[in-house]
Amino acid sequence: MRTAAIKLLLFLLCLLPFLHLLWDAFNGNLGANPVEALTHRSGDWTLRMLLITLAVTPLRRTTGFSLLRHRRMLGLFSFFYATVHLTIYVWIDQVFLWDEIVADIIKRPYITVGFTALMILLPLAVTSTRGMQRRLGKRWKSLHKGAYIAAALACLHFLWLTRADTLEPYIYIAVSTVLMLLRLKREQILGFFRR
Repeated sequence: MRTAAIKLLLFLLCLLPFLHLLWDAFNGNLGANPVEALTHRSGDWTLRMLLITLAVTPLRRTTGFSLLRHRRMLGLFSFFYATVHLTIYVWIDQVFLWDEIVADIIKRPYITVGFTALMILLPLAVTSTRGMQRRLGKRWKSLHKGAYIAAALACLHFLWLTRADTLEPYIYIAVSTVLMLLRLKREQILGFFRR
């Protein structure tokens, strides 16, 4: 399959959850609490896309299957879903009541860590272009390692807001931890041989 076709297919697959969310919203298929459903589903896809992005390199190393050319797009979709998640919270849930929003960020730890994760993703999205990669040089890689911190905070955000069944957040925490350990292990091995 040609690269352009793979990119288009991947783009459509990444967009599908958003289109499904819109479809359900316009057709009244969001249950008894539509705002909560919109918020949770957009947050779920933010975390999923972030973990998929972080899994690109380990997937290539372990299976030989490479999505490296498309990692930037996957990362930008993660930021897109994070932006949708924040927009739903600010616009639909809080109706732009900025005092309430600021108070929520300060008062509720799960919102604090979720907002912090988004603030980490923002410079990653802004610096995702090849031009910024060239300008930042080695600092670009250091900056983009922040995706692991954002993933850990997003997992914590999900865990802290879950009131009943915590199995799903713990699955995401496990996946995030494995991806982080794979990264640390590789860097430690390379560091050992460079001494």
